[in-house]
Amino acid sequence: MSKRQPIYVTQPELPPLEEFTPYLEQIWSNRLLTNGGPFHQQLEQELCRHLGVEYISLFANGTLALLTALQALRITGEVITTPYSFVATSHSLLWNGITPVFVDIDPVNLNLDPAKIESAITPRTTAIMPVHCYGEPCDTRAIQAIADNYNLKVIYDAAHAFGVEQDGASILNCGDLSVLSFHATKVFNTFEGGAIVSPDARTKQRIDRLKNFGFVDETTVVAAGINGKMSEINAAFGLLQLKGVEAAMVARRKVACRYTEAFEGLAGITCVRPAGRGPANHSYFPILVGPGYPLGRDALHALLKEHDIVARRYFYPLISSFPMYRGMLSAAAENLPVASRAADQVLCLPIYPGLAEDDQQRIIDLILDPQVSPAGAR
Repeated sequence: MSKRQPIYVTQPELPPLEEFTPYLEQIWSNRLLTNGGPFHQQLEQELCRHLGVEYISLFANGTLALLTALQALRITGEVITTPYSFVATSHSLLWNGITPVFVDIDPVNLNLDPAKIESAITPRTTAIMPVHCYGEPCDTRAIQAIADNYNLKVIYDAAHAFGVEQDGASILNCGDLSVLSFHATKVFNTFEGGAIVSPDARTKQRIDRLKNFGFVDETTVVAAGINGKMSEINAAFGLLQLKGVEAAMVARRKVACRYTEAFEGLAGITCVRPAGRGPANHSYFPILVGPGYPLGRDALHALLKEHDIVARRYFYPLISSFPMYRGMLSAAAENLPVASRAADQVLCLPIYPGLAEDDQQRIIDLILDPQVSPAGAR
């Protein structure tokens, strides 16, 4: 009997190879492989239209975009951020010589809690870096009010927030800059990639120079930039992916709805992002495994893995618990009770357009009755 293929949290949707071939032929024909070639320029334009933003700069990956966003706004000193995120969020601060200051998260949406921000502001604070966790919009109005009151910049880590809207407009227009990831695990991907959404042409110009070593022209360098450019192959793949992204989001929503319906009223299981609650892209489907469920989170994670279902404890452990951060005063676990509890309980279940209904049902059955496997029940 052949071993069943593992089911992962996400699997990228790949179009038929023949659909990508014409793009490759054009790249081979014009011999423009990078440095803002025609596909790069076209993808920027198409993304602006699709996302409802005015200016966007493409990057080789989301981490380089975060690093450059901080450089573009000349951020220094301390930046208030969340401990409940992927490490790239805070790593980008350290790489720029900035001190991250962690504050706790909201217990409902798991985003940075605006009520905890003001008490963390010091004379060295220059910015706030929230994360739209799992694509759930932050309380942007409250955060902006605090930033305006203290003259702080706001850079949103919007890695999960492709296509997310709030009040009929793109969430990416909030703050001073928003940073996207187009990694292969994301709702929209370019294999590897990222982007910065800017509010005006002047800021975009500075970002575009910074991502190309600081070059203005062939002989003029005005800043200590980096090589953050997206290649033509990645941009071409993005153009192809963009054609199917709306259908992919519809399929993700169906998967999310099946999970939500199945787990409604299940003791000890909380759906962090129930399907149908506001605008979302269903980039992840996190549940919290708490008191009342017969297994702890780690035991459920292990049980699923035994059945070739590779769920993810995302985000665990907290960023603030890693060696390069845990000595900071703001990293103390007692200061972050909500984030600590979420990190100990969270489990992201598989969600992607190609997830077969019978595979999803296997996942659901195991969670509903963790003592009896679906195969054994049959």
